[in-house]
Amino acid sequence: MAFTEKESRPHMVGEGNMRFSNQSASIVEDERAKIRALFLRRLLFIILCAVILPFVMGLCLSMGSAKITFNEVYAAIFSRVFPGFFEVRSLVDKVVWQLRMPRILMAALTGATLAMAGCTTQALLRNPLATPYTLGISAGAGFGAAIGFILSRGLVFGGALQIVGNAFIFSLIPAAVVLLVAKKYGAMPETMILSGIAMAYIFSACNTLLQFFAEAEALRATVFWLIGDLSRAAWWQLPYTLAVLLLFALINMRMASAINIVKMGDEDAKGLGVDAEKVRKLGIITACLATATVVSFTGAIGFICLLAPHISRIVIGEDLRYLIPASGLVGSNLLLVADLIARRAIAPAQLPVGAITALLGGPLLLYLLIRQRRRTHF
Repeated sequence: MAFTEKESRPHMVGEGNMRFSNQSASIVEDERAKIRALFLRRLLFIILCAVILPFVMGLCLSMGSAKITFNEVYAAIFSRVFPGFFEVRSLVDKVVWQLRMPRILMAALTGATLAMAGCTTQALLRNPLATPYTLGISAGAGFGAAIGFILSRGLVFGGALQIVGNAFIFSLIPAAVVLLVAKKYGAMPETMILSGIAMAYIFSACNTLLQFFAEAEALRATVFWLIGDLSRAAWWQLPYTLAVLLLFALINMRMASAINIVKMGDEDAKGLGVDAEKVRKLGIITACLATATVVSFTGAIGFICLLAPHISRIVIGEDLRYLIPASGLVGSNLLLVADLIARRAIAPAQLPVGAITALLGGPLLLYLLIRQRRRTHF
């Protein structure tokens, strides 16, 4: 009997090891399946947003005071690419290319830039409510634009560039102050956010005092700009906006892996060989410059930089390698839809698009946050 027990023990141990090995292999395979499913969901979401974008742009181009069909819109577009293959009425060509196309392209580029800037700012400052606007960019730009509208003064440029130049220069002041404070006292998220809020309050107060002495027409133009408006979009603005968007996207995609590590905390990032302060400063600088550029052309269009990253994050998760491009595409679609509503809600009059983004974005963001909280709780 003793001999039998000794013989059976190695056999039992072998079976246990085999069972444990099979369980481990099953767990590994399940994790791999989850990773593949998550990657597929991320890829499909990004592709879906990219496919929807040209259809939304076509819809925006077709709707207005002059009725144009989808076929006429795309015929007008392709006639410039393939001359002689499409017959397009002169009225359609003029409406599409001279009146509507600059505005639609500016909406798409601005939405993508603001959304990506909000995405990286939230990650770098580890705050879901942080955006470049939180750092005072919009308040500074608004004060610069108010000087142009109310005092008719341009700090550097005059004429058509007066408002744009003032807005861009003053939008850089809060960013510079935040970065100087971060350099002196450390680029901690709390320090940068509180510095930005302080600058936003200062410039908002200056703007209010300036508006107090403004004429009615200048005050109306200032308020319209502060809310956000795409009616001043022009072809000459698009190369600057496109260049900023491409450069900003390239820098942030190269930094995505480092930002993912910074989100874990400065100490963990240091342990993994990542300089959190350096990454945070570079990311904030690029986000502020990109936001300052588009805001100087369009005004302070709010909520896109806050809402688009949250929508994308719920669908595809926290990985910045996928979240940054997804947020950009969602931001483009959101701003295009908001601009379409702003143009058609009380046509022929136009509403400021910033009011529409806030009106639609506020309840939607609240719903998404409550929905996410319930999922986390249960």
